[in-house]
Amino acid sequence: MTLFLEQVLNGLQFGVLLFLLSAGLTLVFGIMGLVNLAHGSLYMLGAYFAVTFVAWTESFLLGSIAALLSTVIVGILLERSVVRGLYDRPHLEQVLGTFGLILFFNELARLAFGPAGLSLSPPPWLAGQINVLGIPYPSYRLVVLVAGILAAAAMYVMIARTRAGMLLRAAAANRGMAEALGVNVRLLFLAVFALGAALSGLAGILAAPLLTVRVGMGEEVLLLAFVVVVIGGIGSIRGAFVAAVLIGLIDTVGRAYLPGLLRAAFAGPVADAVGPALASMLIYVALAVVLVLRPRGLFPTAARTDVAA
Repeated sequence: MTLFLEQVLNGLQFGVLLFLLSAGLTLVFGIMGLVNLAHGSLYMLGAYFAVTFVAWTESFLLGSIAALLSTVIVGILLERSVVRGLYDRPHLEQVLGTFGLILFFNELARLAFGPAGLSLSPPPWLAGQINVLGIPYPSYRLVVLVAGILAAAAMYVMIARTRAGMLLRAAAANRGMAEALGVNVRLLFLAVFALGAALSGLAGILAAPLLTVRVGMGEEVLLLAFVVVVIGGIGSIRGAFVAAVLIGLIDTVGRAYLPGLLRAAFAGPVADAVGPALASMLIYVALAVVLVLRPRGLFPTAARTDVAA
């Protein structure tokens, strides 16, 4: 039971990181109609910025804030210089254009930070453990879990309860009508892209002490983020949160238990190799089931009427 609860907590923590990455992706795709493959690069830059600024400031909190602001600035510059010209292009051209950005940012990171992986330790005040349901659990992982839940709640309130969220929903439903009613859609799109960059950068900052920060780390989670977006429903923050938690639990619990179950039929090394692969396959099985039963996702949003998505 202790192992099971630990893996459930780990799955929830991985799920909220996936949510932070996929929430910006689903907003950009659902509202702006943009297939942004470079979203994972902002996640990578957030992690690299965190390592750099924490070392410079010798403060995890100040370094994280500086890394988040830097990622947002990169996102704004990226939107104004490159992405803005892709909004009205076919999706294939968007894919090719943003894939080129992946190559650019990977080479830039390799030149700026070197090819070797970097590491970031949690701050001393988060290096211990906290008793959760009678189980000692790493304090930093618990903070990541709480931060992701708070971010999800803030996103939901902003979109569902504020004027800014109303404008976002209006632009997502009918961009032309929103412009006719006086909404500055260009400024709105810039704000959405900056928000997506902030969420992606936050995910990278929170993940930096848990993973090795290296070139290409954004592409590794980008595919999972797209799976979350499709399962949850394009443009749905609630759907992204539910789908991210579901994928996080499937991946983490599967990796923990499948090797042990397979040892009943296979040798230890074979079971240890096949178990994690089957856990990854279960993610795509879940995707296939959702697409068959609910092709628009678990929580579909209203279809856009001004562009063919």
